[in-house]
Amino acid sequence: MLTDAIAASDTSRNDLLKVAAAGIVTGLLTPLLPPLIDKLGGAPGDFRIALVAVPFAVLVFVLVRRGSANPGWAALAAAIVTMIAFVAAVNAAILVDAQADGLAKLLRNILAGLTGGFVGAGIMALGLALLPAGPRSFTAWLPMLISGTVTGALLALDSALDLDLTSVLYPVWQACVAVGLAQALRRTVLT
Repeated sequence: MLTDAIAASDTSRNDLLKVAAAGIVTGLLTPLLPPLIDKLGGAPGDFRIALVAVPFAVLVFVLVRRGSANPGWAALAAAIVTMIAFVAAVNAAILVDAQADGLAKLLRNILAGLTGGFVGAGIMALGLALLPAGPRSFTAWLPMLISGTVTGALLALDSALDLDLTSVLYPVWQACVAVGLAQALRRTVLT
């Protein structure tokens, strides 16, 4: 019995490490997409922002499809919710940055990042909780919400380092949110 529990714990930890690694990879791809997507001349701005989220949306699709009892259409819905959450997070960060105009740039970026991180993780949690087999408990989503909010502040580091085609924010945020999602889905399967 004890050896089974230890083996399950190791498998669980390894699975979460794989999810985190996949989040890092999608986060490394994310800032590379805008120059390619900007070549889509007539597409509206929010649609182009949503396309930037495609790598992470694919990861969310895989996590929901493989890690839950949801039907296939729900995994596609989760990917679309992820893209919507990305657009909302970017727009929320821009809004907060504009509203905090009188503050120092570093503080504006921290506030904008915290807001964007919270909005992105929050919309994902809300949307995924509405899936047929999505966790309905707020506590199931709390790790994802907290890590998404806190890591959003890395926007200030990206800005301070003047990063363009690379980012600290996206790999860390996507890894943390993906792990939080995997944990939330696991709680649903186990209960």
